[in-house]
Amino acid sequence: MSDLFGGAAPYYARYRAPHGDEAIAYLARVAGSGACVLDLGCGPGTVAIPLAARVREVIAVDPDPAMLAAGEQLAEGAGNVRWLRGDSTTLAALPPFDHVVMGRSFHWMDRRAVLAELDVLLPPGGTVMLVGPSRDHPDEPWEPVVRAVRERFGLGEMTARDSFQATGEHHDDVLKRSPFCRLEEAQFAWTLPRDVDAVVGLQLSYSYSSPARLGDRVTRFAAAVREALLEARPSGVWEQRVVTSVLVARRY
Repeated sequence: MSDLFGGAAPYYARYRAPHGDEAIAYLARVAGSGACVLDLGCGPGTVAIPLAARVREVIAVDPDPAMLAAGEQLAEGAGNVRWLRGDSTTLAALPPFDHVVMGRSFHWMDRRAVLAELDVLLPPGGTVMLVGPSRDHPDEPWEPVVRAVRERFGLGEMTARDSFQATGEHHDDVLKRSPFCRLEEAQFAWTLPRDVDAVVGLQLSYSYSSPARLGDRVTRFAAAVREALLEARPSGVWEQRVVTSVLVARRY
């Protein structure tokens, strides 16, 4: 996973849409203020940092040192976040935790294996919480424009072996066949204005168009995206409808 997002950390931290206060508050209510929550695949702390203000402790784990460094900087010394390098194959080596949350990271994992191991590691009452776009999330308004540029640069989407793209199984389908088969979902939506800089930066936060993937073509790609966006919308202003889904999975 770290290679996929090589060079993406500063763009991820600055340009990815936040999950929103309501979604974070929902996570905190599920976990409880006295909980220790594992944020698995934490990136630069998009979930970990705001959640830490509402729970006892967050263990923030990611395989990419640059993502962890960005998170530590954004956390501004928050004492109840532990930033640890690791991934879904190193769960047993982590300190104990009460719940686990994953934001836009579960699809990179061997989902069945992870859920089986979490069944061993999580205490009774422990939950698996997934945070991200809704199941039927539409394309961003600029996606047709940017997709054409990606195609010119030979950039296709990256998929993991057990991802929805590879298997056709959504996360909730996988969860229903796991020990964590009792599901509840909440959705939160709002509109986020985006200028051209934000849309260009967002592309560099993705695995399929990260700086590591582009190599020495980063500047040319960014310029091409900018040109195409302004041609499609001279005002340079777009509106993104952000829909955050929180899927909470419990054992029976």
